Amino acid sequence: MTDRTSPQYVLVEKDADLQKLMPALQGEATIGVDLEADSMFHYQEKVCLVQIATERLNLLIDPLSLRDLSPLAPVFADRRVRKVFHGADYDIRSLYRDFNIEVHSLFDTQIAARFLGAREISLASLLQVYFDIASDKKYQKKDWSQRPLPEPMMQYAVQDICYLNRLANILQRELEKKGRLFCVEEECDLLSGVRPNSAKDGPFFTGFKGAARLDPRTLAILENLLRFRDQLARRRDCPHFKVLGNQPILEIAQRKPLSRADLGRIKGLSARQIDQMGEGIIQQISEALRLPESSLPTYPGKEWQRLRSGEAIRVKALKGWRERMGGQWEVDPAVICTNAQIREIAIANPRRPRDMKGAKEVRNWQVRLFGPDICRVLQDPDGLTP
Repeated sequence: MTDRTSPQYVLVEKDADLQKLMPALQGEATIGVDLEADSMFHYQEKVCLVQIATERLNLLIDPLSLRDLSPLAPVFADRRVRKVFHGADYDIRSLYRDFNIEVHSLFDTQIAARFLGAREISLASLLQVYFDIASDKKYQKKDWSQRPLPEPMMQYAVQDICYLNRLANILQRELEKKGRLFCVEEECDLLSGVRPNSAKDGPFFTGFKGAARLDPRTLAILENLLRFRDQLARRRDCPHFKVLGNQPILEIAQRKPLSRADLGRIKGLSARQIDQMGEGIIQQISEALRLPESSLPTYPGKEWQRLRSGEAIRVKALKGWRERMGGQWEVDPAVICTNAQIREIAIANPRRPRDMKGAKEVRNWQVRLFGPDICRVLQDPDGLTP
């Protein structure tokens, strides 16, 4: 990020220094927050830096040097202190996972930008639009677990937060003018409740995109390959993708190669990977091919059932309504209503706006603003479908 001046910051590496700063943080009405992690470099990702901006201070808090971040927990939980994040989902999960920190009174500038119809909702784009700040993201994918952190990386980290509070104030005023602030507040309140995915005891393939479409034999091969990759990643202390990408794994499972020559025809599988893992991959495939039919896995049954005729008609009508409303609001239609919400509403088929509250994932702001319109569409889907 380039700016006329480099913002000042305080690097916090000692528990005593963090304790001294707590009264200042607790007295703030708003703090801007960002995190840096090492998910690109290690098997078990962790938060490597917590950045906090107030009106007077920019803090870079080093959790790899501190023994205890619990002093921050009351500030993040305090509903009187607004916490400004951008794209907070990952950060909320990470703070809870690593430090058992919960975040309340969240204001997510990315959500706010979506409700204002911004075409580009990255933080870099918003800083360019509102502050004429050009962002340099070359440090975004660096190894934030290295110590000491180079000064340019710390400058990058602090400049990522020093405009957050000002940006939030601007976006809040625009939302108030459009009467949409309460929508964003509800979305942010729900987002603050997300938690990290718990470790699964079941098959690896349940979290693998595309696995639901595979036959049992191919599914068995995929499971063996995913477990093999996980063992290697853990041993090397690196993320899964640095061992073997998802696309080559899926192709291997589908094509079932049993020789190095066959592996050489898999797109995205390098000669070096074949040299290092080829025998192991072939062994995993062979073992899965020898499994008896009775031992083959099946993908868990999905709740996503085929729509009945009337439900499908209502879905189509609601999507047409959503497109029109998105145009009126000048936002992405998914802001108005997601596909999952439309499906739930179509199945529930509420007759009155208050009945919509029984539909899964439907927001109070959607009932308040669109409830009557949605019910009218449902009562005459054929007549209102464009």
